[in-house]
Amino acid sequence: MKGRQRGFTLVEIAIVLVIIGLLLGGILKGQEMITQAKTKNVIADFSGIATAYHGYQDRYRALPGDDAGAATRWAAAPAAVAGNGNGAVAGAYNADCTAAPSESCQWWDHLRRAGFIGGNGISQPLNTAGGMIGVQTGDTAGGAALGGLTGLLLCSANLPDKIAIAVDTQMDNGLSASGSVRATLQSAANPPVDTTTTAAASYAETGNNMYTL
Repeated sequence: MKGRQRGFTLVEIAIVLVIIGLLLGGILKGQEMITQAKTKNVIADFSGIATAYHGYQDRYRALPGDDAGAATRWAAAPAAVAGNGNGAVAGAYNADCTAAPSESCQWWDHLRRAGFIGGNGISQPLNTAGGMIGVQTGDTAGGAALGGLTGLLLCSANLPDKIAIAVDTQMDNGLSASGSVRATLQSAANPPVDTTTTAAASYAETGNNMYTL
């Protein structure tokens, strides 16, 4: 006689399904916690750099990067490079700081020498998504950018859609084309912010979209 073949009982199947559900729930929860942590890091970057900027202004009565007295203040080798003191930070946020460093590169060196942010040198820091963080004046020619923003802009690139939306919602109004936080949809990493740059009409959470704020 052939031996009896035994399958899974309904109870055993139910237990397996419960275990699978718990595992999937844990994975999804873990992914959400990672997204929340990265969002907080991006917000901390904006807040910390803004605080450093205002602290530098209060101490030296000058803009980092544009500071005409930087070379005299930090003359020890390697000496700092002074700005022209015209009240604007020249250069793009994503400038190549290894070639001919602009004031937007010297911005980071001045803040670091003053002790307002960590590290050393002129290179732009990276955000939690690996995108470049940088500053520039308007559209790099001093004009409006991203739907009307003027003055000194702090840009953070390569942000996944979930993080960009969360940052805008928590810091501003959650709208990509209005408020103090604007977003442009990226087609390449660390894109320029210039006269051709337009703010995204609205955020689209596809899981693939990347934004510069």
